[in-house]
Amino acid sequence: MTAGGGRVLVLRALGLGDLLTAVPALRALRRAHPGREIVLAAPARLAEAAAATGAVDRVLPAEAPGRGVPERLHWTGPPPETAVDLHGNGPPSRQLLQRLQPGRLLAFAHPDTQDTPDTPDTPAGRAPQWRDDEHERFRWCRLLTWYGIPADPDDLRITAPGPASPAPDAIVLHPGADAGARRWPAARFAEVAAALTARGRRVVVTAGPGEAQLARQVADLAGLPAAQVLGAPGGLTFGGLAAVLAQARALVVGDTGPAHLATALGTPSVVLFGPVAPRLWGPPALTRHRALWHPDPGSPLRPGDAHGRRPDRRLLRITPAEVLDALDALPAPAAAWRPRPGPPGGGV
Repeated sequence: MTAGGGRVLVLRALGLGDLLTAVPALRALRRAHPGREIVLAAPARLAEAAAATGAVDRVLPAEAPGRGVPERLHWTGPPPETAVDLHGNGPPSRQLLQRLQPGRLLAFAHPDTQDTPDTPDTPAGRAPQWRDDEHERFRWCRLLTWYGIPADPDDLRITAPGPASPAPDAIVLHPGADAGARRWPAARFAEVAAALTARGRRVVVTAGPGEAQLARQVADLAGLPAAQVLGAPGGLTFGGLAAVLAQARALVVGDTGPAHLATALGTPSVVLFGPVAPRLWGPPALTRHRALWHPDPGSPLRPGDAHGRRPDRRLLRITPAEVLDALDALPAPAAAWRPRPGPPGGGV
């Protein structure tokens, strides 16, 4: 424990993208509790990424199948001084933290969960309301601001912790995603790779854990040598992937963790959306990012199942030619910081 006494426990036992969208909130907690230990309840595999945020002292291993709430937290010692529910909105995550009897609990209101005596200092005497149409970064910053902890949703940059990239200035294609609904077909990634190679651009294909076969398939279809697949056979570590993306010319990726890592590193990106709108999970509205999405007219912000097994039909509407055009529209690295009009994650 750091000097200053109690500990702050943050629950976000989800994936890499979830962690990175919570960076602004984690930074706000660090500023508000400079003498406290910030403990993040999250999968152990995210320890390196959590350290890279500069806002987390250690990870308390915790996870559940899918996007469920862990059954218990292996917390030891005195109760947390403050517990923060960044996992979602509902009784399971809130009650998981309440069982630890924290001095203060920061969470959204839910109709099935009564506000407790640890939230009397909120502006209206109750917890803030959840909004389904809110971007993930803004949601958690609003939560903390409600409780008197100012948070900036644009405070999301991290520094790559890894070594030098083996492929500086390459265009990186990351075909993997943790659900088929957000996985653009390998043949289309390969078409983009072949076209870029024909233009004389260096292209590499990256693989996370369990994605080596898919990455090799893309490379084989595009006629790329095996050396241009990074991460085989076991998948890139967080540090390895961060090193590649930090020095990349651009990234082409679906709505998954590496897309958020590119945002955090300031790497230009083209992000492909299907079952969920970029307004909810997309990159900031900066010239260095392009979010592609083709919903049905009048479509809701979550028109599909983000965890479905098959590619979402909206994702399949994105063509290789469109991706190549979006890459062409990205600014040169020196000009990649210019803002462009539009809400966070606005499509093109």
